[in-house]
Amino acid sequence: MIMTDEKKYKGKVLVAGATGRTGRWVVSRLQHYDVPVKVLTRSAEKTKSLGDVEVVEGKIQNEEDIARAVDGCTAVISALGSSEVFGDASPGEVDRDGVIRLVDEAAKAGVRHFGLVSSMAVTKWYHPLNLFAGILSKKLEAEEHLRDVFGKEGRSYTIVRPGGLRDGGPLLHDLHVDQGDRLWSGWINRGDVAELLVVSLWAEKAKNMTFEVINEREKEHRQEDLEHYYDKLAS
Repeated sequence: MIMTDEKKYKGKVLVAGATGRTGRWVVSRLQHYDVPVKVLTRSAEKTKSLGDVEVVEGKIQNEEDIARAVDGCTAVISALGSSEVFGDASPGEVDRDGVIRLVDEAAKAGVRHFGLVSSMAVTKWYHPLNLFAGILSKKLEAEEHLRDVFGKEGRSYTIVRPGGLRDGGPLLHDLHVDQGDRLWSGWINRGDVAELLVVSLWAEKAKNMTFEVINEREKEHRQEDLEHYYDKLAS
């Protein structure tokens, strides 16, 4: 697909969680559309494979580090995700408090749009995924804070709640989008999650949307773009 001047995003985007499996796809898709990328990472060494990105070394637990990272950015895409039950990499520290800090510092810095990778079933406290240190409940708290802060005039947000994440590129499957957290299971490529969030930078119908997404079917079916899926969402 050839990008038009109307669609091409002009600002710089901070990617949080850029060295994770989904975050790497976010960086890749931003680069595909020639969008300047800045990343916040605990280890600059891990960003060497990301290509041409501006690197801020710091922790999501440190507000000053986050402030340095969001400085000069017009949008943020968070692919933050916990990896441990306790400590700095726990759901409470990363999926909830880390995202909340990032939202607050982004708002202070004048960031206009915030995209967030959340999770399907985030409102279902009894879902098996929530057995991992209450991760779904923590993600929901972060979602609610984002909607409150970036739902105001002059800012916008897009919250993508994917099903189970598989490593794989975008534009390979028909997708099924829904709202109201009615889905219980399903899979989606990380590349498609990244693509949906990158598209949200310029797609007006993506603004202030929270939605679930999984593959419609397992059989591959090439997509020209994913922007049209936002047309299926209720405003």
